[in-house]
Amino acid sequence: MEYSEFLKQKQHSSIDYGIKAKFLPDTMFDFQKHVADYAIRKGRGAVFLDTGLGKTIIELVVATNYVMATNKPVLIITPLAVAAQHLKEADKFGIPDVCHTRDGKYKGKIVLINYERLHYLNSSDFDCVILDESSILKNFDGAIKNQINTFLRKVNYRYLFTATPSPNDYIELGTSSEALGYMGYIDMLSKFFRNRNNSIDPAHLGVEWYLKPHAENDFWQWVASWSISAKKPSDIGFADDRFILPALHEVETILRNENPLTIDGQTKLFAMPAVGFHEIKQEAKATIRQRCEMAVEKANHHDTSVYWCNLNDEADELMRLDPTAVEVRGNMDIDKKEDILLNFSAGNIKKLVTKTSITAFGLNWQHCNHTTYFPTYSYEQYYQAIRRFWRFGQTRPVTVDLILSDGQERIMQSLIHKKDKAIKMFEKLTQQTNKEFKIDTREFNKTINLPKFI
Repeated sequence: MEYSEFLKQKQHSSIDYGIKAKFLPDTMFDFQKHVADYAIRKGRGAVFLDTGLGKTIIELVVATNYVMATNKPVLIITPLAVAAQHLKEADKFGIPDVCHTRDGKYKGKIVLINYERLHYLNSSDFDCVILDESSILKNFDGAIKNQINTFLRKVNYRYLFTATPSPNDYIELGTSSEALGYMGYIDMLSKFFRNRNNSIDPAHLGVEWYLKPHAENDFWQWVASWSISAKKPSDIGFADDRFILPALHEVETILRNENPLTIDGQTKLFAMPAVGFHEIKQEAKATIRQRCEMAVEKANHHDTSVYWCNLNDEADELMRLDPTAVEVRGNMDIDKKEDILLNFSAGNIKKLVTKTSITAFGLNWQHCNHTTYFPTYSYEQYYQAIRRFWRFGQTRPVTVDLILSDGQERIMQSLIHKKDKAIKMFEKLTQQTNKEFKIDTREFNKTINLPKFI
């Protein structure tokens, strides 16, 4: 590779890689047409739209336009059981030739497949790939994640769709940029961030990074140059009248843990709030029965409900206490998981026990308006969990029963802090969405005076 080519690869570009839109259904909302048109022109981009704003139909319209332009199949990769929702939307909007494959065999031009089944396909068969709920990548092990990223880098047109663009860690946006073919992760760190070690050596990537104060606006303008973001239509200049969310009731129930924690064989004299990961883990284990009993008591007042848990022991206790519940467990066969989730979505199952790492992404559960949740430090998991129910299209108020012990109060404090941080991040992102972003480049045209001995 020539050095000039190497430098060109390192250079950030905000140019469009895509095509001109030829198909924008009249049945789409005006802001959905705007987002679809932007994405189709961009060719490589991230679409950060909140739940219920129509990511599914936008993905299908983007795919249709690339099928028309390239005459090659387009791949949409989805979380488990979400492909059925795409098929329903395709039928609703009259989009033909959409199919879902479980074994890599397909006949349609728009191909849906779950992340877990991607190994059945070959990237060379596709010019365009769309990742639905791309934030789910954090929940996969390294092998699956690397396989997905490698698959994506080999196609010309690439898209990331998600409702939560790294709400707790700004620098994770760099992995999205790199996957799309824009500025690399390390280059982004050196340009916009600092850390206390003043180093971008990979050995120091575990340290806390922060935006350079003078580079903050430039950073958000750069992110907006390859993405479009909206929590509501007005964020991108359209009316919100059809997209008003119902009330959300987040109810905290704090249970007293009468038993002092035992850490490393030493029992504390008094029951105190847990500090640090190890103590919080012990606190969670020590209060499983109390928390599960309260969760079932709360869910008994509702016809349909979801129990979100974090530990297998919690799931076992919930299943023992509520014999009507059905569990989705990580070690289940993938087809069995999908069958349970589809039956819950259809209303055939009334009470569901599951984990956010398995089913918190992409599913539309507007038929349910109650859930119980055992809080952890992950705001993204909490956000995704409640947005299965509290989303545009939900017609009833949604109640979230947050159940924790008194020793876990620091977790709630952390969640509140992360929520404020996520709101601030999205505000910054949407503020830049409608601004024009230009990259000024200057050609070096001066005469180079070489030493006489050369």
